[in-house]
Amino acid sequence: MNTGTALAESRHDDPRGSSDEREDVRRATAGDMEAFERLYRTHVARIHGLTRRMLGEEWADELTQDVFVRAWTKLDTFRGDSAFGTWLHRVAVNLVLARRKELSRSHDRFIGDGEAVVQQATGRMDRPAIRLELEAAVTKLPDGARQVFVLHDVEGYRHREIAELLGVTTGTTKAQLHRARMILRQYVSR
Repeated sequence: MNTGTALAESRHDDPRGSSDEREDVRRATAGDMEAFERLYRTHVARIHGLTRRMLGEEWADELTQDVFVRAWTKLDTFRGDSAFGTWLHRVAVNLVLARRKELSRSHDRFIGDGEAVVQQATGRMDRPAIRLELEAAVTKLPDGARQVFVLHDVEGYRHREIAELLGVTTGTTKAQLHRARMILRQYVSR
C-alpha cells in the first residue's frame, strides 16, 4: 500500500476522530489552551510536512504557525462532522493555496520548464540521498504539478476533491499529476 492510500484511508477510518480528540476540541473551543496544545502536538508534524511539500522549506515553519493561529481563531466554526485533523488539513490546504497566490503576485515568480529544474539535481547516490534529492525535486516541480502531486499521491485526495480545492477540472488535475510523475520518473531513472 502506498503512503497516499494509507493516508487517505486513515482520513476516513473514524469520521469524527477519537473521543479524547473530540474532548480536546470541545475544551479548546471553550478557551482551554492546554487542550489546544494537545491538538497542536498531535497534528503539527503532519501539517508541517504538508506545508513543506507544497511551498518548500523556507515557508513551512511560518505557514504551519499560521495554520494553527487560524485554527485557534476559527475553532468555533468546527462543526464536528469530520475529524478535527481533517478540518485542520483543509484549513492548511486553503492557507497554502492563498499563500501561493500571494507569492505569485508579489514576486511574479515563474518556474518554467519543470524538467530543466529536475535535471539540475546531481546524479545517482545512495538511497537516503536519493530520497532527499527526490523530496527536493518535488518542491521544485511546477506549481500546479506539485500541488496535485502532493494532494493526490502524498495526502490521498481524489481528483474530484483536488479539482474542487484548486478550482480546476478533474482533467487538469490528471494532466498535472501525470506531468509531475513523468518529471520525477525521469529524475529517478538517472
